[in-house]
Amino acid sequence: MDEKRKSLLKSLPKIDEVILLLEKKDIYSLASREIVKGMTQKVVQKLRDEIVNASQIENSASRIDVNYVAQAVEKLIKDLHQCHLQRVVNATGVILHTNLGRAPLSPEALQRILEVGCGYSNLEFDLSRGERGNRYDHVREIICTLTGAEDAIIVNNNAAAVLLVLNTLAEGKEAIVSRGELIEIGGEFRIPDVMQKSAAIMREVGTTNRTRLSDYEKAIGADTGLILKVHTSNYRIVGFTEEVDIVSLTALGKRNGVPVMDDLGSGCLLDLDKYGLQHEPTVREVVASGIDVVTFSGDKLLGGPQAGIIVGKKDILERIAKNPLNRVLRIDKFTLAALEGTLIHYLNPDRAASSLRPLKALTESAGVVKKRASKLISKLRKEKFAALTISLKESFSTAGGGSLPLEKIPTFLVGVENSKISASRMEAGLRKAKVPVIVRVDNNEILLDLRTITEDEFTFIIRGLRQCLSGKNPAPA
Repeated sequence: MDEKRKSLLKSLPKIDEVILLLEKKDIYSLASREIVKGMTQKVVQKLRDEIVNASQIENSASRIDVNYVAQAVEKLIKDLHQCHLQRVVNATGVILHTNLGRAPLSPEALQRILEVGCGYSNLEFDLSRGERGNRYDHVREIICTLTGAEDAIIVNNNAAAVLLVLNTLAEGKEAIVSRGELIEIGGEFRIPDVMQKSAAIMREVGTTNRTRLSDYEKAIGADTGLILKVHTSNYRIVGFTEEVDIVSLTALGKRNGVPVMDDLGSGCLLDLDKYGLQHEPTVREVVASGIDVVTFSGDKLLGGPQAGIIVGKKDILERIAKNPLNRVLRIDKFTLAALEGTLIHYLNPDRAASSLRPLKALTESAGVVKKRASKLISKLRKEKFAALTISLKESFSTAGGGSLPLEKIPTFLVGVENSKISASRMEAGLRKAKVPVIVRVDNNEILLDLRTITEDEFTFIIRGLRQCLSGKNPAPA
């Protein structure tokens, strides 16, 4: 090590010196002495590593100062006080945007969370009998009413639901599945991997594009534990294709004494055909086939919180409920409260379509979206932003979240172009606003899709543009 580096290392401020300076700034009102000491050590160690390893040490030399280190520690601690999970405006037109939290919750669902969370609750207490109860009882009846199922269990997401059912019904046995349904969804969730973790033995049948009933029938044997059908939520195979309908599969399972499971994924409870969207099998349709068990998500087309819902035959679900994994994967009181607040909407399907935000975004007419876009344009023009060109454009939104992959939903966009600032810089500036606005970028303009924007979010868009264009929080070009 050269002499200059040795000299810089000796010049590093002592931990106690930094802490003494921070104490004068009342640092302990923000964090304990233990945390302050740990953060100080972290900053000093980072400087030490830079001096030892960096090819150029001039920058490190300028930061070897007790005031610099104290400021760096103070900033780290203040950052810990900031909530990093925050609300954003989804202006992308992807309705169930996985990266942006998928389904926004209804006011009723949020109110239920508040009521349950502000005090104690009867989560597992039967008020009528005055003894321990079952948490699933709070939503079992409404789920069964809406789906026609005999019983219901809820876990923390649909991947967990699939894992739990496979492990219960096919541990150490074969689970028969079509090659065309060995799907992968976001986050590298792959059916073969989940089957392996469940200790089920995957038995592929058919080909990628064609699987017949006879393929399943030939595969059934003494080691068969389950027939699995998987809804290809995020893609479709078109052309020379063939698949077995759920009614035929269920009948095959009954003849052979083998349970049949359908992983529906998106979990649609509403007939989307009447709104001009492509047909999506509803949970009630699938349950009506006489199938043994169905799994689906709570936060996709259902429009509620993240959850995996398992419905089906009572004897099958009793076996699933007794699986020790069920305890590991169970939902908490907040998810349960939000799910209950969401499901109530479906007692009146038309109400669900108009009051659950994801469904409203899916089913709202293009004319209504256009009117909302025109209102936003009017408000933006009243701001008299310098150098902005604002325009109305026709385009298409998507369902997202692995749902309705072929559906192109007509929409209207507001295009914003600035002659002085690049679109990428505006996009970054809006992303760093107090309430971030997530937009599309095309050529040299940002695009705001009004299908996923509500009128009460206009204020956030205007404030974000003000901040972005003022240069107070400049984003890199």
